[in-house]
Amino acid sequence: MSFLTETLHDTLGPFGPLIAVGTLGVLLIMIAIWIYMNQRDDPLTKLKKSQTATTTGQTSAQKLRSGSRNEKLDKYATFLEPQDEKSYSAMRLTLMQAGYRHRDAVRYFHFAQFSLGIGFLVLGVLYYVAFKSGGETDTKSMLLYILGPGGAGYMLPKYWITKRQQTRQDEITDGFPDSLDMMLVCIEAGQSLDQSIIRVSEEMRASYPALAEEFEIVSQQIKAGRDKASVLNEMAERCGVQDITSFVTVLVQSQTFGTSIADALRVYAGEMRDKRVMRAEEKANKLPTKMTLATMMLTVPPLLIILVGPSVLGIMELTSMSSH
Repeated sequence: MSFLTETLHDTLGPFGPLIAVGTLGVLLIMIAIWIYMNQRDDPLTKLKKSQTATTTGQTSAQKLRSGSRNEKLDKYATFLEPQDEKSYSAMRLTLMQAGYRHRDAVRYFHFAQFSLGIGFLVLGVLYYVAFKSGGETDTKSMLLYILGPGGAGYMLPKYWITKRQQTRQDEITDGFPDSLDMMLVCIEAGQSLDQSIIRVSEEMRASYPALAEEFEIVSQQIKAGRDKASVLNEMAERCGVQDITSFVTVLVQSQTFGTSIADALRVYAGEMRDKRVMRAEEKANKLPTKMTLATMMLTVPPLLIILVGPSVLGIMELTSMSSH
């Protein structure tokens, strides 16, 4: 045992035994997960599943309508899904607002976090062993080299989802006033609300694909016979934009009280145009403040050099002359 410890110490540096133990632990974890993922199902479990499928009488067409899931992920769903219903719903809503509406999106997200975390951790270990283990490295630096990439890989999918969600919401917010104007034109031309939604989804596809996709989903759900109020509320939940939520409230109230949808859209479209102008003015007013720091960093140092430089050189020359 002492010979092995000395060999690791000479090969990998002072933290050689710790690195070897950590690498062995990661390998054992990966082997255990691989064994668990590839284990065969219990025959009794298979029999129960077949009996359940027979009693429910779910045909292949019904499965297609309900949305097919990846059955290979079901055996280790406990590792890839939050067990808390509230956490699962919040994660699924976030992925839907980012544009990922697949039924296994939550599983794929957690699988990406797990795989990238383990992969970057292994790369960190390899990098430390190959380039940093020979010199004198303290414990803090060693943990930073090894655990830092693993933490970065684990957080990378969350960062990607957050950025995609924000980008998608900004796109929907920017294109929503134009879609309201187009919808108002269609309704005043004699089309129904359902037909105007279909037309808007077709016309907005080139400029604002995320918003056009949401309108297309609404039109397909209405064609399938679902209640219009629930469909619009689901659209507001999927988008996660306050303007869409207010728009849905206006449409539902107009339909409930029997008022003119064209009048409601005309007033709300005007408010959305004014709101977009105010957002542009807000960004314009923030620009001088943001440019102040850059202006100071780029202009003040050269100005100081021009003004103070000759005086500093003169003082240095006087000092050297007085010393001689």
